[in-house]
Amino acid sequence: MKKIQEDALFVIEKLKEEKYDKINEMFTTKKPYDLAFIFQNLPEKHRASMLEHLNEASIASMLPKFNQLKQLELLGKIGPARANKVLALLDTDILSSLLRHFPKADLDRFLSEINDTEAQYLKQMMSYERDTAGSMMTNRYLSVQLEDTVAAAVEKARVHAMYSETLFIIYVLDKNNRLAGTVSYRDLVIAQPDDLVKDIMLKQIISVPYTAKRAEINKLLKRYDFSAIPVLDDQERLLGVITFDDMMQIVIQEANEDIGKLSAVNKEIDFDTKPVTAAKRRLPWLIALLFIGLVSGSIIAGFEDTLEKVVALAFFMPLIAGMTGNTGTQSLAVVVRGLAEQDINPKVVTRLIFREFRVSLIIGVTCGLLISLIAFIWQGNMHLGIVVGSSLLLTLILGTLAGTIVPLVLYKFNLDPAVASGPLITTINDIFSLVVYFSIASFFLSKLV
Repeated sequence: MKKIQEDALFVIEKLKEEKYDKINEMFTTKKPYDLAFIFQNLPEKHRASMLEHLNEASIASMLPKFNQLKQLELLGKIGPARANKVLALLDTDILSSLLRHFPKADLDRFLSEINDTEAQYLKQMMSYERDTAGSMMTNRYLSVQLEDTVAAAVEKARVHAMYSETLFIIYVLDKNNRLAGTVSYRDLVIAQPDDLVKDIMLKQIISVPYTAKRAEINKLLKRYDFSAIPVLDDQERLLGVITFDDMMQIVIQEANEDIGKLSAVNKEIDFDTKPVTAAKRRLPWLIALLFIGLVSGSIIAGFEDTLEKVVALAFFMPLIAGMTGNTGTQSLAVVVRGLAEQDINPKVVTRLIFREFRVSLIIGVTCGLLISLIAFIWQGNMHLGIVVGSSLLLTLILGTLAGTIVPLVLYKFNLDPAVASGPLITTINDIFSLVVYFSIASFFLSKLV
């Protein structure tokens, strides 16, 4: 951190002295993340000046380290001509994602300035649905033909190595451009020059269709070791590959999205998001939960007479509701994580539900007996202890099952199970717990008064 601050001060000093070549010289020695961090640590008034004199290669290097809104903002500040030069240096997966947000006139202008093959590939990528394999792949990979000799394949790899994002795996295609296998560069080097690629290639291929969703790719990454995943069309022709760094980005994005949904914040918010924007993104869920929460209030109002007769019941309301919400959230986290890691079938679902039921029974009996004893000692009323303890037992079972079944139902209907967010499950379980609690209390009312 201290080094970053020193570098930021160095940049400010050179900007004041108008020694812009020194800034560019320093930036050539820095990693992309460090460049972005230095830029973020500059006062706002110095950022525009730095962008104006920073070379396009340095801007392209640090641009992917920002979120998409920031990327668009930076490109807008450097003008169309320089922005096009920066865009031309980006990887196709990052570029296609950015270009989706460009006005048609700007998009057409940029595509007209690059070579036709690259322009067609970008158009193809942008035609695919967002967050699918087709929108995340790159065409910067190495491929050889099935009938190529090892010597010819090595020569192709040497010529195109600078263009490719990955050199470890080389894809073997047949005459129709269908993926037939893979061969490692190591295997090519140790093979005889006259050997045919088809004789040394690996035929067991793990690939994804261009329509594969990010969550599906994430599941594959957890099962297999990849340096890149090939992306195929409907005829099993190779369209592109998803490289290792992009795969890591998929894992991070999927985790961030699930965490956001579990906390009822399902849109991008980071440390740089403005307060009004952050509030607008959080409010819809919170307002919805507010109205759902009013149901809890109406339940309490419906049992007003019971509360007036036994005021001690109010002492345990927060505990009953809180414990139910907590156990529901725990089950929700277990299920959402499990759905992301393995395939689901009726047998797995049945086993999971019964497992969670047994867990809730153990937790419910333990906590129920404990709170019964505490209520009896505190209030000196055995029947109150029975009411509180049995209520906690039943609500913990209901809360656990709700946290288990709700995401499974959403998954069954092809909805994201993480939408069953922690706050939502907690609010629903509050309603369950209050109904159960006051119903049991009303049944024992004559014993409690």
